[in-house]
Amino acid sequence: MTGYTIAQASQKTGLSTYTLRYYEDIGLLEPVERAANGHRRYSDDDLGRVSFLLKLRDTGMSLEDMQQFVQLYREGDESAALRHAMLSEHRQRVQARMEALQETLDYIDYKLAMYANQQDSCLLETQAERERTS
Repeated sequence: MTGYTIAQASQKTGLSTYTLRYYEDIGLLEPVERAANGHRRYSDDDLGRVSFLLKLRDTGMSLEDMQQFVQLYREGDESAALRHAMLSEHRQRVQARMEALQETLDYIDYKLAMYANQQDSCLLETQAERERTS
């Protein structure tokens, strides 16, 4: 049997072996193929599913919502519209968070510019003071 051991899958995905097992236990991943010795063997398709789940997780989707999405996926084409709606709503939430983060980043840039101007002013004052005293 070919495939990746759980340690290799962990290394490739960045998830701990515990988390990989947990994702399988809660149904986010289909039961992984097993070698003759009973050890898990992850396929490229398994790792692709993990990659997608990580993208959902990294964008703030809850485990419960991911479980719902996976369940809808397992229902086949009949649930495609529901999956589309679910991802569309998630995208809107991600977009709103990105806009809020951009506002925060813009404010940080403003503060950095303000502090840079203060430092420039202090340097000019220090240089002028040195010139007066020399």
